[in-house]
Amino acid sequence: MTKNIIKTLFLTFALSIVGFAQTRQPSAPIRPFVVKTKQSLADLEKSLRGENKVEDLTGGAGTQLRVAVQHDEKRETAEAESHDDSDDVYYVLEGAAMLTLGGRLENPREASAGEWRAARIVGGQTFELKKGDLIVVPRGTPHHRVNAKGKEFSLILIKIFAEPIAAKN
Repeated sequence: MTKNIIKTLFLTFALSIVGFAQTRQPSAPIRPFVVKTKQSLADLEKSLRGENKVEDLTGGAGTQLRVAVQHDEKRETAEAESHDDSDDVYYVLEGAAMLTLGGRLENPREASAGEWRAARIVGGQTFELKKGDLIVVPRGTPHHRVNAKGKEFSLILIKIFAEPIAAKN
C-alpha cells in the first residue's frame, strides 16, 4: 500500500513538472531593440547641435532603463543634483565639460520624489570630461556638470532606475 502511495505521489510530481515545463515560455521583448552604428550615432549627435537638445533612444513607461543622446550648446550654469533611485552612466561623444562628483549638496531641496537639487556641491571632486570618457554616477552621488568655457558638449546618457518608470496620466 505504501509503495502504491509513493508511486502515485512520484507520478503526480513528475507529471506536474512536465506540465509546468510545457506551459512556461520565455518572455517577449517589451520594446524593439536599438542598433546605432558609429555613423548613425554621429549623424544623430550632429542633428542635435545648435541648442540644448536630448533625444531618447529607448526608455519610457514600464522600463528601468533610459538611453539618450544629449547635446548642450551652452550649459555654463546648472543646478547640482542627486538621485535616490537611479544610476547614471555618461559616455562623452564630443566637446568638454567640467563634472563635480561626490561631496554633499548644499541646502538640498527635493524637486520631485527622490530627485534632489541644490545650487552647488560642497566637498566634491571636479574632473574635466573629454571625448571618449566614461563616467559612472551611482545613485545617491551628488553631481554637477557644466560645459567647459566656450565649448559645446555631447554625451550618451544611460540611466538605470531601481523601479520601472510609471506611466504618465
